[in-house]
Amino acid sequence: MASSPNIAIMGAGIFVKTQYIPRLAEISNLIVLKAIWSRSEVNTEPQFLLRRFNCFIQSRISYLCAFQESARAAVEIARRHFPDVECKWGDKGLNEILNDESIIGAAVVLAGQTQVEMSLKLLKAGKHVLQEKPAAASAREIEAALSGYKSICAKTPGQPIWAVAENYRFEPAFEEGGFILDMGVHFIAGLRMLVGSEVATVSARTSHVDTILPPPDNISAVFQLENGCSGVFAMVVSSRSPKVVWRVVGLTGTLQIQRGSEDGRHGYLVSFFGGDGQSKSSFHAFSGVTEELKVFIRDITQASLKKECGYEAEPRLTFLEGARDVALLDAMLESGRKKGAQVEVKQF
Repeated sequence: MASSPNIAIMGAGIFVKTQYIPRLAEISNLIVLKAIWSRSEVNTEPQFLLRRFNCFIQSRISYLCAFQESARAAVEIARRHFPDVECKWGDKGLNEILNDESIIGAAVVLAGQTQVEMSLKLLKAGKHVLQEKPAAASAREIEAALSGYKSICAKTPGQPIWAVAENYRFEPAFEEGGFILDMGVHFIAGLRMLVGSEVATVSARTSHVDTILPPPDNISAVFQLENGCSGVFAMVVSSRSPKVVWRVVGLTGTLQIQRGSEDGRHGYLVSFFGGDGQSKSSFHAFSGVTEELKVFIRDITQASLKKECGYEAEPRLTFLEGARDVALLDAMLESGRKKGAQVEVKQF
């Protein structure tokens, strides 16, 4: 039986401490967390960090003042489950991870504007990468990133996997049925997975309601799918009573997925309303983060074993899927800047 793969986490912020480490601990029989890297060893100065989606659901979007990420603090938490995890920081620590052949993969959980650069460094060193969403800041950055990735793959044996951690694509509910960019890709991912067809064009209006938030904080868009169907996408991040719903209306019934809770568990209620008047519902607790980590671990393990013949990674986890989410939201924002003009979605 193959030994568990060694991975590193690049970043030591709130999301690493509250999500990545606990979720990896749940599957510690499958993985070895060898190192956690940060820019600094200890907290040095306050900065604004935002876990946008969680804050949005619990109350409203707000800025949270937290301390700068520190490798030491994250390692102390991780050692409860991974006693041998090492603390790395700065350029020296980064180089040690890049040159450590025992580390075959890394999770990149950094500020959005630095993630692509870090991912490409790791990929160039032959590491498989699971990068936090969004895949990039714009369609233009995606094009440059994909070009860099193709160049790396052409020179690197085994073609390292570049995955984007979009947990919505791994929530059982969907299998059954700047600022706004960071949140919006979640909902776009859910939409694209449900409809099963790419969006061809969009026409959107954007506005800035809550001046505490960066603009825009509202999007209302009409979109058309490649198969000819059309739909509406609305996102209001300044709402004090948010509701997250996907609804697909068809000839023989309507499918609805709504975020909520049941018996103290948070998750999704999936409802189907048939044309014959019958309906059925089922509840699925959140599990997307754990599932995407399991799939990434499986992929990098198999890719390491099949370097010579190649390995095709899980499509839902690919950088390309994350790129398509960003491209759609980018088109909506462009249309908003153009006062609702129709914009074609960049296809990747």
